[in-house]
Amino acid sequence: MIEVKNVVKTFEGFRALDGLTMSVPDGSVYGLVGPNGAGKSTILRHITGVYRQDSGEVLVAGRPVYEDPAVKARIASIPDELYYFLSASTRDLMRFYRGFYPRFDAARYQALKDAFPSVDEKQPIRRLSKGMQKQAAFWLALCCRPDLLVLDEPVDGLDPVMRRQVWSLLMSDVAEHGTTVLVSSHNLRELEDVCDRVGILSHGKVRVERSLSELQENLVKMQVVFQEKELPQLPEDLEVLHVSQVGRIHTLIVRGNATEVTNRLAVYSPILMDALPLTLEEIFIYELGGEDYEVRDIVL
Repeated sequence: MIEVKNVVKTFEGFRALDGLTMSVPDGSVYGLVGPNGAGKSTILRHITGVYRQDSGEVLVAGRPVYEDPAVKARIASIPDELYYFLSASTRDLMRFYRGFYPRFDAARYQALKDAFPSVDEKQPIRRLSKGMQKQAAFWLALCCRPDLLVLDEPVDGLDPVMRRQVWSLLMSDVAEHGTTVLVSSHNLRELEDVCDRVGILSHGKVRVERSLSELQENLVKMQVVFQEKELPQLPEDLEVLHVSQVGRIHTLIVRGNATEVTNRLAVYSPILMDALPLTLEEIFIYELGGEDYEVRDIVL
């Protein structure tokens, strides 16, 4: 659905995107994560056609998205900072959206009233709370019946019940209509539950792009107790990203397959050894460790 190839974007001498390349398959839920300033919002604005790249390609369904109304009609977006006409209500914007989204579903708009009961559709959106404004944004975006839904910090400001409601609606569209969802968020625990594929950004580039299962298979957390209290001299080719110790328990973050790492540590005859999967948050920290972050004195 989305192909981004070697995109460069510079703002007043600052290179926000530095040869960024990423691919989002049709019908997938793709999570875009990275530290503040990594370029997440910038690339989302290119994908939705707000920005034009200095060089490289941004393709949606095989076509350049910038200044292409036919492509943009297939995309709905909810940015981090919402913007609405000052006096517009949700009902006003429904009519507005219906004018330029050919597949806008008015029947679904009526049906989704029950999903967002706290939103008064006649009330000017600027008078609604932040959470209600975000609900109105989802209500309208889902009615556009987009092929691609681009979300920047989508559930920020929503209460836990509404978060679950929104994700349920999104996952239903993915399953029933093949909607592609590209979502940027700092809530990595939430992304872990919904994403098929993850891209980790740093300094304007995608450093890692894999399915969540592949990411989890490539890093392992080992908790080990050896005969001696101190950590033995491990082989140099064993890529240990982080070591911490509490009492006699050593926690090692190691790049590699759990079975392979377990077999290699077994030669040291540990008293106790356990391999644990990493969360997406832990993967994010250790994939960027030494570059954007140096992780010290953290027991995970």
